[in-house]
Amino acid sequence: MTHEIAVVPGDGIGTEVTPAAVEVLAALDLPLEFVSGEAGDGAAAEYGDPLPEETRELVAEADATLFGAAGETAADVILPLRSIVGSYANVRPARAYPGVDALAPETDLVFVRENTEGVYAGLEQEVVDGVRTLTRVVTEDASEQIAEFGFQYAKRNGYDRVTIAHKANVMRQTDGLFLDTAERVGQDRGADYDTMLMDALATDIVMHPDSYGVVICPNLAGDVLSDLAAGLVGGLGLLPSANVGDENALFEPVHGSAPDIAGEGVANPAATVLSAAMLLDYLEYGEAADRVRDAVEGVLADGPRTPDLGGDASTADVTDAIIDRL
Repeated sequence: MTHEIAVVPGDGIGTEVTPAAVEVLAALDLPLEFVSGEAGDGAAAEYGDPLPEETRELVAEADATLFGAAGETAADVILPLRSIVGSYANVRPARAYPGVDALAPETDLVFVRENTEGVYAGLEQEVVDGVRTLTRVVTEDASEQIAEFGFQYAKRNGYDRVTIAHKANVMRQTDGLFLDTAERVGQDRGADYDTMLMDALATDIVMHPDSYGVVICPNLAGDVLSDLAAGLVGGLGLLPSANVGDENALFEPVHGSAPDIAGEGVANPAATVLSAAMLLDYLEYGEAADRVRDAVEGVLADGPRTPDLGGDASTADVTDAIIDRL
């Protein structure tokens, strides 16, 4: 069976690192078919829509999607894309690799972020001139779904500690519901877990990152905490992510379009290649996914390295080195 992969590079360095990841996937000789779609600032300029209907249909019908980055139109691209694939879980591993100058080399944790609601539900309005509001949405169903996913992910991947992040001491109704629901799921599963206020967690992750495994988060908290963890492992150029739904999924690097280096050919492809490895896991090519991760880890350890990691290699140099290791 051939799996169709929608490839949506987007803007900026997305147009450089996404083709690099496709090269790596193609080198594995798996039954994968790649179909390209357009999105982002360039699509908006050409078609008047940052996410053209043709791309929407492509992503909806594909078995999985590999996405790069979007520029100014990011909110008009990535949020609808996540909705199209029915994504309710955003999975963001933050791991330090040998050979990378990391602030905390012992870091190996995964943020499991609720991906459909919270303050990202998009319910903003101007009440009167000079007064605007944002409605935060938290439901029991979505909280239960992400908690089930998080506990299952921890068990499947061998993480002993699960932490539920929240701010229920202040947001008593919304985060109170999230916390109560996630705790009930943990108790029903007989799982070991703890809970922590998200601001205290931000401090403690920096001080003791090796104390954490899987962190189950509301939407905004997962976004912020995972970026914080990126600083511990060497930067956003090393963080992959998965947006998982019941029947479809989208994979993307956590970094943005990086317009300051776009077009120079020096963007680090590691996060996008690692996102492609998560795509392989999703399609149940586990052995191939492990090969890709091993190859990336070897290149990060021995070089060549792009400038963000202290080297002078190009995107193509690093991509070729990864493929050579395969």
